[in-house]
Amino acid sequence: MSEWGGGYVTDITYSVGWYRQQSPAMMALASIIGGASATIPAGDDPVLLLELGCGFGYGAMALAASNPTWNITAVDFNPAHIATAREWAAEAGLTNVTFVEADFARWEDSPVLRDLPEMDFVTMHGIWSWIPPAAQTGIVRLLGQKVRPGGLVHLSYNTLPGWQERIGVARVIREAGQRVAGRSDVQARAGLRVVKDLIAAQAHFATSGSSVTNLVNTLEDANVHYLAHEFMNAHWAPCFVTDVAAALSEAKLEWIAAGNLPDNFPELMLTEPQREIFNRYSDPLMQELIKDMCLPRSLRHDVFVRGARRINLSERAAALMDVHLTLVKRPDDLPDAVNMPAGRAELNKEFYQPIVTALSTRPGRVGDLLRLPNLVGRRDNPAELISILIAADMVEPTSRPMTAPGVEAMRFNTVSARRLMGKESPNRPVAAACRPTGIPLVTPLLALALVDFVRAGITDVDGLMRAMNTSADQEADARTSVEACLHRFLPALKNAGVY
Repeated sequence: MSEWGGGYVTDITYSVGWYRQQSPAMMALASIIGGASATIPAGDDPVLLLELGCGFGYGAMALAASNPTWNITAVDFNPAHIATAREWAAEAGLTNVTFVEADFARWEDSPVLRDLPEMDFVTMHGIWSWIPPAAQTGIVRLLGQKVRPGGLVHLSYNTLPGWQERIGVARVIREAGQRVAGRSDVQARAGLRVVKDLIAAQAHFATSGSSVTNLVNTLEDANVHYLAHEFMNAHWAPCFVTDVAAALSEAKLEWIAAGNLPDNFPELMLTEPQREIFNRYSDPLMQELIKDMCLPRSLRHDVFVRGARRINLSERAAALMDVHLTLVKRPDDLPDAVNMPAGRAELNKEFYQPIVTALSTRPGRVGDLLRLPNLVGRRDNPAELISILIAADMVEPTSRPMTAPGVEAMRFNTVSARRLMGKESPNRPVAAACRPTGIPLVTPLLALALVDFVRAGITDVDGLMRAMNTSADQEADARTSVEACLHRFLPALKNAGVY
């Protein structure tokens, strides 16, 4: 690990990733559901977006390609990340995203950041609980100066007490790893082996429940770049929601909602006895702390607003009725239930199936969907309809209904598939830029790679196998994956307007 990193992992780059909570539409939806006015970007609205801790800039580029009238600035500490991001963006022909190398603790040293106008949206995924206090303080200064009144900020971070039982895992990985020669990824793997040995030896930290063993089983299959960046940082520290909110309040930012929309519904998240304690408080941050005490979650997605303008339930419903939704799965992918912390939320098929069937022909406005004649169920709760269908990964909010696929989006998808195939698992979820939705859609990398072949008229499995130059030893597994993409994922991408 190099000295200039100040304890942050710099000898190995991070992995690519996309999280829908980072999109302005999802931030605005969360704000509305949380009871504060917000505008969901529509059409060709100009939007100014800032991403802090962008890594390779994959999410920033996917958003830029999906929304060519937006201007996006993405910042990272690691020059290797920024160099790759600039090359990638240039290859994809993206002119509306700027990548900046800067230290958050001294961001004022960057002329680009000093001259930034006020931002409409800011997103930060994961970095808050990975960086030193000086960098956190610098971020708060930046937010205080560069978020416009009414602007929204998305922040995800490792959470307490969700990490409490497993915090020893993180410490042992780092301490044991540091005593091994090699890069951070080698060290992280070595540290993980020590944790596994301790579990096998029935160390006390692993005997209090399944939390530790479940985490270790997950880490066994984790991307090694993630493993190194998550656990080899000197300043890794999970946080309580109240402490994060207190820090961001210095920038006049107020916690307004959870970025995972279903998290805003206590009846979906908490048992009845837990809700009784939750309802003792009117302070939303105390309520969130109660939730965190009751739930086994280790990562929060939160949305903050700089100047909350409160709306009542009637105003909230009216705003949500105007949201347009696009189906991003096949109608028969609608599940029977969605797993929630309070239990399985059974989906009334007589209510939801007609809605997703209607969306299979074209995007739909929520108010119109709730007026479909054959629905059996409540028609007066757009917040729950939107949140449940998004939680089930069936829909995304849509900025430009019925718009043709964007040239910028399709070019970015082609370049991204070419860059990632061979380096990542073909089944790994990646982002497909999508102009009609304005939100990149999660799809297997292989599906993204097949889009250009299908557009060229190759629509049978054998033809796609030949186009992909699949080797004989990989043919059986590859055929299964290609068939799944052709019959499941590609129709969904086409319906959403990716191609």
